[in-house]
Amino acid sequence: MQLLTVAIDKPETTNFILGQTHFIKSVEDIHEALVGTVPGIRFGLAFCEASGKRLVRRSGTDGELTELACRNATAIGSGHCFLVFLGEGFYPVNVLNAIKAVPEVCRIFCATANPTEVVVAQTDQGRSILGVVDGFAPLGVENDEDVSWRKALLRNIGYKA
Repeated sequence: MQLLTVAIDKPETTNFILGQTHFIKSVEDIHEALVGTVPGIRFGLAFCEASGKRLVRRSGTDGELTELACRNATAIGSGHCFLVFLGEGFYPVNVLNAIKAVPEVCRIFCATANPTEVVVAQTDQGRSILGVVDGFAPLGVENDEDVSWRKALLRNIGYKA
């Protein structure tokens, strides 16, 4: 077995969700969950089929984001993983619960805009996602000023009243 890391290739501010599901039906179901939760959402979705034709299945409302999802899914190459890349102004916090509620979805590895590396195991059979490196290690613990800044930010962007 080999361990490797696959860097997610994306524009700096683009948010994405990486998860694992278990059935080809997931492509349509995740698509429906996204457009049903946020009408007008721009996204690209890719799913690595683990049996049969073993294709990267795709869907989305934005061709460039769909291509981005396909490129990254191909690079990861782990059966039954999926990626959703979100257009500008759309955020994982608005769709994550809808995706998690899709019956075929097994797990979410991350939902982020941070630089991300996917830790992958390569065996004779195929590849598996072991985890992710999401962003960077902390530089310290927040102080009272940092707490005030965090709380103000959440209220300024409308996520807290």
